Amino acid sequence: MEGTIKLGDFLVIKRQKYTKLQKFTSLDTVVHLGKDQIELRGAENQRYHTTFQLLPKEGRGRRLHMLDPVQTVSEIRNLKELLIKESGTDNRNIIDDGTTQNLTTDEILKLREECESSSEVIGKLVENSKSFASKTEYSQEKYLKRKEKKYFEYVQILRPSIRLISDIYWRLDSEKVMGVRFDTLSQIISYSGVCGVGKFLLYESGTNGLLPAAFLNSLGLKTQAKMVHMHPGNVAQKQALNAMNFDSEQLARCISVNIYSVLRHYYQDGKPLEDEKTTIDEVVEPTPFENGNGEASSLKRKNNSPEADGPESKQIKYDESTVETQKKQQQWELENAAACDLMKEKFDCLVLVAKEHPQNILKALLPFVKPSRPVVVFNTAKEILLECYMDMKMAANVTYLRVTSNWMRQYQILPNRTHPDVNMSANSGYLLTGYTIR
Repeated sequence: MEGTIKLGDFLVIKRQKYTKLQKFTSLDTVVHLGKDQIELRGAENQRYHTTFQLLPKEGRGRRLHMLDPVQTVSEIRNLKELLIKESGTDNRNIIDDGTTQNLTTDEILKLREECESSSEVIGKLVENSKSFASKTEYSQEKYLKRKEKKYFEYVQILRPSIRLISDIYWRLDSEKVMGVRFDTLSQIISYSGVCGVGKFLLYESGTNGLLPAAFLNSLGLKTQAKMVHMHPGNVAQKQALNAMNFDSEQLARCISVNIYSVLRHYYQDGKPLEDEKTTIDEVVEPTPFENGNGEASSLKRKNNSPEADGPESKQIKYDESTVETQKKQQQWELENAAACDLMKEKFDCLVLVAKEHPQNILKALLPFVKPSRPVVVFNTAKEILLECYMDMKMAANVTYLRVTSNWMRQYQILPNRTHPDVNMSANSGYLLTGYTIR
């Protein structure tokens, strides 16, 4: 059934404001949310956006839960109006010595088993707290929100989206997506003009597949648009791309190729670019690019090794033990050929999001872009983009060059205490944008 949760899908588990990406590999899959473990068995064949109640598994303690789909959620009641009856003027006389709660740990665990809802548990905790009535009203609200977060017994399973995946990756480790925040990602998509019509060229390294996933998502369904995803390693990073659960038809619109291999294939095909004076070796190896692991790519060295075309390699080629290797080679050769066909027709945009210095990559790929088409380059350092800016300015092949930076500020909006978040990201890299002339 379309729109239902199936084995093999990536899921986004949401508990209040916290979200986690998890692959539903088997019925025994268990997801960890803090100290709680949740079996995903009960989610199979349920619709996305279904809300589940966490039920403790019998005989396994409070930490392992089963999922029970519910139609109506018994929301935690307005605890502020219900429990805050009196408040103190300040907290100066409150001492946190661990004795302010009359209930022991075992009594609280038993209470969680006996009570039907989280509201009842929190109400009992407030009743047995010695210091709650002495706290200020703000402190009491913070206490209730903290307990609400701890004892909330519902989760929601969502279908992965670019926004959710981007936020999850950014929260876990922004460096794994090269510091590309969601607002910057939206700017890249907007400037590049990726849509359901055209052919698009993307060079990406170090974003765990977030950029190709966002591009492929923007291409939409049932379109003829295609994209070529170039990368420096032997295997493209596709974690975010796989997490989007795209079908095979949509995945077929994305051709992932190694930049060295495809450029060599293109120029050795006997059809170099017009008015291009750079030799093949200079284009393929302008600088020692690095792969996604920060190591220099060995593909170029392998192709240029003296043994590559020797008799020993030909014998190995026909050895039965290398049949699987031949199949893989045939696959990337077919992908190179398909990418080269699109390169001959030229692309409607060029986007570079790379850990490497983009200057030489930009020189190598700009000739494959049609005139009056957008060029977008992202980098975490402004100085690197300024070098590319001056280089393209002197070459006069790109116009309307701009270097911009997004600055997003998050606010906490509460009565009488609206202010910026204490911990937030002030910068999400820089963008160099322009339009090709020829």
